[in-house]
Amino acid sequence: MTRKKLFLILVASTALSALALSAARARDMPKVATGFVANVICTETFVSGLDPERVFAETTSAMPGVGLITWALDYRVDRARRDVTVTLFGIGKSHAVYRGEGLGCYLDHGGTVADISLPAMDVKPLLPEIAGASVVVPQSPPLAAALDRAFAEPDKSTPRNTRAIVVLKDGRVIAERYADGVGIDTPLLGFSATKSVMSALAGIMVRKGALKLHEPAPIAAWQGADDPRRAVTLDHLLRHTAGLALGSSLSASLASALEPVNRMKFMENDMAAYAEGMRLETAPGAAWNYHDGNTVILAHLIRQAAGGSAEDMMRLARQELFGPLGMRHVALEFDAAGNAEGSSQLLASARDWARFGQLYLNDGVAGGKRILPEGWVKYSAQPTPGAWVGQGAGFWTNLGDSFGASYRVERGMPRDAFFAKGTIGQWVVIVPSEKLVIVRLGRSPNWPPEADGVFQLVSDVIAATSGHAKLAGGN
Repeated sequence: MTRKKLFLILVASTALSALALSAARARDMPKVATGFVANVICTETFVSGLDPERVFAETTSAMPGVGLITWALDYRVDRARRDVTVTLFGIGKSHAVYRGEGLGCYLDHGGTVADISLPAMDVKPLLPEIAGASVVVPQSPPLAAALDRAFAEPDKSTPRNTRAIVVLKDGRVIAERYADGVGIDTPLLGFSATKSVMSALAGIMVRKGALKLHEPAPIAAWQGADDPRRAVTLDHLLRHTAGLALGSSLSASLASALEPVNRMKFMENDMAAYAEGMRLETAPGAAWNYHDGNTVILAHLIRQAAGGSAEDMMRLARQELFGPLGMRHVALEFDAAGNAEGSSQLLASARDWARFGQLYLNDGVAGGKRILPEGWVKYSAQPTPGAWVGQGAGFWTNLGDSFGASYRVERGMPRDAFFAKGTIGQWVVIVPSEKLVIVRLGRSPNWPPEADGVFQLVSDVIAATSGHAKLAGGN
């Protein structure tokens, strides 16, 4: 056989393999799309208490391309059974079921479902109270103007759908506002801001000595003598440099349904096993690739270190993080197998998200007690090489010279700011130089980056509060 013929055969084989892979992923699309919609509607209907029609309309409007199939999506909410069923073109059926208080919903793909109970949270809050029982009106006209602008809808073609804003200065709420149907106690979905909470739980386990940051992750499937995944560490998972071939989670759009990471999220009973079974695409530490599989594996490691069960993980979260911070309105969702969906499925009230941000503003200390290891906050904000969007370890960051950091700084965000960020408009922004935490939650398109108005909000709040020694919150 000539080299030319061999080359043609190899090219043809590669092309056919690629086509087969694309076809397989395309077949997944209906289930991925319906799984996402079913999960969000179930979660925000039965946990957040929002109207499902509103949830469907606001969520799909924020995701590019989804409008092409919205007409073909059919969802049914059964309030008696507390479940949601969604189909696309009458196929790709997905079924989401409400699991219970503090545990939200899960996607039921058939088969065994882990029984999870919610452990008690009997810890006295260590973080001083951030506000009274009533909504805190903006403490100055410039702050009121900042919130007015953030809730405005300057472009009806790309609605912001702002749901909640809370501004903390020196540990007290100085301004907050909520959309109709949302209040102080409403748990709101953080999407990928959940990753930052998993980072905090990982930090707690590092502080306890149950996990090691720079040692190989204890994943059973990776322990073969010649398995290159043995080199993956906790740091790699936190920084999205583990190298696993799961595609990307950067985009929330119809096209992203083809990524294997979304098969993991919306078609698999055991997300952690699926992610841990993937091959390496790049050597651990060699390249940055943001995808939800890294955090699903991280959550699995936290669960194992906490004792092995979902209840053990929830006990850790409630006793060591939520309770001490006074986070009273929180739900964390688990898959059918009992893995925490730590990449995107934590809900908390806007004030609770602010309490979480305050922990990082306080260098990981609450009420004089160290929650996170010394140096963990600095580590979290330290830029990851190759992360062009500007990411640290579990947080996004404006430190460093990445394209994303420079872009945000040019548009009014301080250089020292770092933040938890969730798709379609979820932000917990921490600005140490201004002693500020700014929470913004809603349903806004990811593109253009200014669509949700957060850059302007941060700039406006800083302009309204700089130079004031302290603005006390009120009722």
